Amino acid sequence: MPFDPSTLVYNEAGLIPCIAQQEGTGEVLMMAWMNADAVLRTLETGQVIYWSRSRAAFWVKGESSGHTQALVDLRVDCDRDCLLAIVRQTGPACHTNRRSCFYTALRDGQEVELMAPEA
Repeated sequence: MPFDPSTLVYNEAGLIPCIAQQEGTGEVLMMAWMNADAVLRTLETGQVIYWSRSRAAFWVKGESSGHTQALVDLRVDCDRDCLLAIVRQTGPACHTNRRSCFYTALRDGQEVELMAPEA
């Protein structure tokens, strides 16, 4: 069946969350937002493209940093309100220069940093 992005469930701002996961390892790298056009552009180009809420513009992952995300597979969850992008990540995924945006754990009431920025 052909994909129709209008069948996805977007929030009131017309956005849907997309989790990026590393191909092969399953490592969760980041979460960002997409609109319908970003979903289509990602599928058309094979490069993951998000919607930047702060800039109100498309955000081609790695366009300025070189830390790109090549799309391997794009999956829709059961409620159609969240996407999972299986990616081939080049360099750190996080803007803090860490491999993953999820580098802080909450343990015994304390925040614990799990990884330092890459050099």
